[in-house]
Amino acid sequence: MKVILQDNVVKLGKAGDIVEASPGYFRNFLQPRKLAVVASEGALKKRQEDMEVLRKKAEKAHQQYVELADKITALGKIRLSARVGEGGKLYGKITNKEIAQALESELKIEVDKRLIKTNEEVNSLGTYKVIVKLAPDVQSTIVLELISEGPIPEATTQSGDAEATKPDRAEKE
Repeated sequence: MKVILQDNVVKLGKAGDIVEASPGYFRNFLQPRKLAVVASEGALKKRQEDMEVLRKKAEKAHQQYVELADKITALGKIRLSARVGEGGKLYGKITNKEIAQALESELKIEVDKRLIKTNEEVNSLGTYKVIVKLAPDVQSTIVLELISEGPIPEATTQSGDAEATKPDRAEKE
């Protein structure tokens, strides 16, 4: 018997698929769990309408992703400032969340941190290539420029400074 799956069923098919199932399997497993309905004339027509609605929603979402990708690409470059130690090394690293917040402040549109990918860890000053993958076939590339919040500390000789600040025990006695 032909049935229309209402939900994904392992080893049978995905939601919306028309599959062949035995009457007992349908009656005892699929129907009580509302996983499938009989592929009648009315059910097939409703499925066709539902598929059309889903297709239109997908097209609209895809168009929105393309527009957002164009906005991100138009930015070209975003700047972030961070505290740095000796040699331009950061105290921590810049996370995808911080990059997403910078994009949100520039575009006034929410960007999910899970969509952001970097080729390397952002842990020192410089420029980095950031990819924002909005959909499987829509992505945007932007440059992240990491600058220092303040002056970069110079490397100091700790051994010479440490000896000068230690009290001399011989002088105290």
